[in-house]
Amino acid sequence: MGPHIVKSFDDDLIAIQAKIAEMGGKAEDLLRQALEAVEKRDKALAQKVIDADKKIDALEMEIEEMATTVIALRQPMAQDLRVLISALKICSTLERIGDLAKNISKRAMMFSKAGPLTITSSIVRMGRATLAQLTEVLDAYTSRDTAKAVAVWQKDVDIDEMYNALFREVVTYMMEDSRMIGAGSQMLFIAKNLERIGDHTTHISEMIHYIVEGKPLGDDRPKGEPLGLDLE
Repeated sequence: MGPHIVKSFDDDLIAIQAKIAEMGGKAEDLLRQALEAVEKRDKALAQKVIDADKKIDALEMEIEEMATTVIALRQPMAQDLRVLISALKICSTLERIGDLAKNISKRAMMFSKAGPLTITSSIVRMGRATLAQLTEVLDAYTSRDTAKAVAVWQKDVDIDEMYNALFREVVTYMMEDSRMIGAGSQMLFIAKNLERIGDHTTHISEMIHYIVEGKPLGDDRPKGEPLGLDLE
């Protein structure tokens, strides 16, 4: 394999990883805006998130095409192959995170005309923790920082615990005041979507560890036991 071919292959890997970083940045933006739409009852911003999710879907297709073409034509080995396999899995995970941010925005639109709710602060706190976790894991991907990736993987239990506390808080409000049932139900959907985003960040952590170490993290991560029904 001549120098030109090697350089071209390296360029392919760099381009794919740059697209992952771009997609991750867009997923962060969507989640940040979705949380702002919840906090501010901003229907227009919520709609902006819903519309922008198409860009993440398009990036997923682009990355999948790039990675599968490189695998087929270059037949990479060892770490290069792990980078490409992980790119396919990570872009799929980021697409799901985008979908969850879109779903949060849809829920935000449903109670955009409601008055201030005491439980909004709990949702915002959980949302910021989830967003911070996503930011950290994307930074770990860019820097190939397995220690940071493992730290995200281990502390997702904090998101689970926040979800459980919020679930109990919302249910209590709904039981005490039947007028809270509608808005409270939407809050539970939002909280569940945030809990799932937390789970997806741990999957990205696992892919980072796989790229660098060549083996999975295992299944001994501290885990919470989320309360309530499987909300879809």
